[in-house]
Amino acid sequence: MKFTDGFWLMREGVDASYATEVRDLRVEADRFTAYASVKRVVTRGDTLNSALLTVECRSPAEGVIAVRVTHHAGKAHRGPDFALASGGDTGTGAGAGAGTGAAAGTVVVDGPVVELASGPLRLRLDRSAPWALEFHEAGGRKLTEAGRKGTAFVTTADGAHHMAVQLALGVGEQVYGLGERFTPFVRNGQSVDIWQADGGTSSEQAYKNIPFYLSSRGYGVFVNHPGRVSFEVGSEAVGQVQFSVEDQSVEYVVVAGPTPKDVLARYTALTGRPALPPPWSFGLWLTTSFTTRYDEETVTSFVDGMEERGIPLSVFHFDCFWMREYQWSDFRWDPETFPDPAGMLARLKARGLRVGMWINPYIAQKSALFEEGVAGGYLVRRPGGDIWQWDLWQPGMALVDFTNPEARTWFQDRLRPLLAQGVDCFKTDFGERIPTDVVWHDGSDPERMHNYYAQLYNRTVFELLEKERGTGEAVLFARSATAGGQQFPVHWGGDCWASFEAMAESLRGGLSLSLSGFGFWSHDIGGFEGTPEPEVFTRWLAFGLLSSHSRLHGSDSYRVPWEFGEEAVEVARRFTRLKHRLMPYLYGAAVEAHTTGVPVMRPMLLEFPGDPACRTLDRQYMLGPDLLVAPVLDAGGEVEVYLPEGEWTHLLTGETVTGPCWRHETHALDSLPLYVRPGAVLPLGADDTRPDGAWLDGLTLLVAPGAAPGTTTTVTVPDHGGAPAAVYRVTRTPEGPRVTVTGTDVPYGVRILGPAGMEDET
Repeated sequence: MKFTDGFWLMREGVDASYATEVRDLRVEADRFTAYASVKRVVTRGDTLNSALLTVECRSPAEGVIAVRVTHHAGKAHRGPDFALASGGDTGTGAGAGAGTGAAAGTVVVDGPVVELASGPLRLRLDRSAPWALEFHEAGGRKLTEAGRKGTAFVTTADGAHHMAVQLALGVGEQVYGLGERFTPFVRNGQSVDIWQADGGTSSEQAYKNIPFYLSSRGYGVFVNHPGRVSFEVGSEAVGQVQFSVEDQSVEYVVVAGPTPKDVLARYTALTGRPALPPPWSFGLWLTTSFTTRYDEETVTSFVDGMEERGIPLSVFHFDCFWMREYQWSDFRWDPETFPDPAGMLARLKARGLRVGMWINPYIAQKSALFEEGVAGGYLVRRPGGDIWQWDLWQPGMALVDFTNPEARTWFQDRLRPLLAQGVDCFKTDFGERIPTDVVWHDGSDPERMHNYYAQLYNRTVFELLEKERGTGEAVLFARSATAGGQQFPVHWGGDCWASFEAMAESLRGGLSLSLSGFGFWSHDIGGFEGTPEPEVFTRWLAFGLLSSHSRLHGSDSYRVPWEFGEEAVEVARRFTRLKHRLMPYLYGAAVEAHTTGVPVMRPMLLEFPGDPACRTLDRQYMLGPDLLVAPVLDAGGEVEVYLPEGEWTHLLTGETVTGPCWRHETHALDSLPLYVRPGAVLPLGADDTRPDGAWLDGLTLLVAPGAAPGTTTTVTVPDHGGAPAAVYRVTRTPEGPRVTVTGTDVPYGVRILGPAGMEDET
């Protein structure tokens, strides 16, 4: 929210009070509280008829410092709140926290200066100077500060009260994140409201709003408020990131680096690490699409068609109309379209397929569950006691109240029969259009619950899957999320158009989400709205099958490859099988996301933070640590790609290119820039028919050029539960790569990535 009228004036009806000087300081061993007046105090009379801000500073975890600013502390707190870890290991490597739950911070007072230290991060307040909270690295480099106008409360003519913070931006500093945003990748110059909306991928609205940003300067900031947080990123004040909430108190958390990976590791240790999805979920998903007509004959024809064309399929998903019209959600099969659902699922399972089902948290009035929900008190009510309803999406639609434990159990119990029939996972659609003129069962603040609802919804379904399918088998296909939602993967990018432009929008959104703590992400291959041109669909296939998760889905037309020509079939076959062979590598990246918070799909700046050219790149990414992917977003096959320093080798062709350099390339439909990092060793499986095969059987270690003689690379191949199955150490010698193996007797081959790419037999 903007409060000022240029540099000198305030907007009409706006009054701001800024922390000006420290009037008192209370120090404990691991935290301190400063009391700041909002004007200079010269005489005792200046202490009257004026405000005093309470600024509490503590360290909830190593390398993390939280600042809470409060005006009036007597406001009733109604929740909800983000569940944050405290103390212990923040997962950034050796020495990163003791894991004992002991205080993470230490306070030192040196004359007028008080300093809170936590790992590599310092917060400094000088009582003899004008108000400023300065954040430094341990070595002394300043990261940012809340300076002259950095700590404030603001009142407006309509009686609203806002807490506002400004953190300084350095020269050339760039800001990323704030959720899955489809606007320009670098957030500088943007106004961003953290507020869930069902706005598609072509607007400033977002399904996944995360009040966390990452800075190119080597730190991150998390605003610990689940409601609407308004960000002005170098926009209202061009040298500041301003954020504000309509409340009497705001807490923000500064997260240390120094690298972007370190920031994400600490942030996800605080808000939750992603669960590890099962290996089968990394294969190709095919859906019935949204409003298309289908029955078992249609489904069988799709599965047969994929098999006949040699395109391995892992998951079949039933979208909305598996239920009867006007009755979403009642979680009952439409008996006219699916007279034998249990038999149909058994037939699909017999073919080695997993099954996913579309659900949402809305209960239409015609649904049999509506009366159950009313009688049980499971539906959200208006202040007068009436059930909240509207006709948008479903007639007379009500909303499940997940703040009620009994409602959560009731909702889970409605899903259990589907699991008993053989369903493996759920697409948890919607969860964004959450009203604020309601009363929640647990008394939550409706404004704070608007964003947080997605967390309760996805957690309810994910926990059911963990209980019924077992830890390590639970997976969602979720659209909405807030901070902490990364714990319940996978998330997909929502409703995009069937165009190259929307393909680029989707990629921007996914890269933005990955810098917001989310390890796994997918999108609708070919676009959701409309029917894509064959070239759009075919190019999107390669992109989708080089994403962490891959799903064919559309709105009013099918997304089976043969609808788009023989070249689409060939590309679907080639890249599905390629992904399966890459699974020993990809699942290693998945384990890294699960244990450290570093995502599978990585913006270039994550792997190359010291290369300034990588900081704005949003049309290419690293898939895991060692594969560079640049989707083709042009009808003619032209693409620009940047290669950082070193000797890069194209995985498919074996062509080598020495960076740093920009490349202008033209690719046929069955190709795209897919480069292996200099000196990398890729573990490749032999089985290209499924993602969850026996990865060690016939394993090949594909050694890329570019490593100096004597260099040793360690490659860990996980088992299907994420534990190390085999560890290989590849050392470059003049005679060629020498491999040592740790663990049991594991067969493998070694191949140099040569002129024929990954298929080279040298």
